[in-house]
Amino acid sequence: MPPPFRLVRLRESRDAFLHAIDIADESGAGTLTYVGRFDLVEFAVVLEPGEPLRSARRAFYAGMVALTDALRACAPPNKEIAIDWPDAIRIDGGLVGGGRLGWPRSAKEGDVPRWLVFGAMIRTVATTESEPGIHSLASALEQEGFGEAGAVQVTESFARHLMRATDGWQADGFDWVAREYLSRLSRERQILRWIDDNGDLVVRRIGTSEMLRHDLKKALGVPSLFDPVLGGPRL
Repeated sequence: MPPPFRLVRLRESRDAFLHAIDIADESGAGTLTYVGRFDLVEFAVVLEPGEPLRSARRAFYAGMVALTDALRACAPPNKEIAIDWPDAIRIDGGLVGGGRLGWPRSAKEGDVPRWLVFGAMIRTVATTESEPGIHSLASALEQEGFGEAGAVQVTESFARHLMRATDGWQADGFDWVAREYLSRLSRERQILRWIDDNGDLVVRRIGTSEMLRHDLKKALGVPSLFDPVLGGPRL
């Protein structure tokens, strides 16, 4: 791991995201919990924001930028890696996983939270059988031709790219993160999209004045990518 991060290794039966939340108060920023599984990249990192929770949730977008950059670094040529707002990642249309965000339950919207936790799950081994190039709803890095790229490589790459995303935010403001994130959403013609100060996604069709707002807080409360029964990305 790069120097700012402190790695906490967990057994396969543990949940990296929940464990990071449990230890966030005492462990502090840069703590990265990691579960070494052959079928799943699973890790979480503790963050300490310097702004109220209402806007601090936008750190989720920086995490998603870093996660997609980590996958791009390991991907074979001409693979489309796209985000379904806000949290799901698809490779050539197949769902491989995505990110989650946690914060203290007692934190109020106008208060600076003691911590945030960004967690990620990426499926590495296919759990369904399909012909090459033909995708069901689910996919995996192995199925997409990522070769030997596994949990260690993706986690280390994420840590480096999260540092880059953080530097971009500090140097150029959140607009830098927003541009990077929005460029990774599945493209829609004649649509304008931007991220509001509270992290909501706002959408407007060109030629109309009607705007559609997508609530980030509500969406993060029920992650679209996660199947609680499987304990991993949904199929």
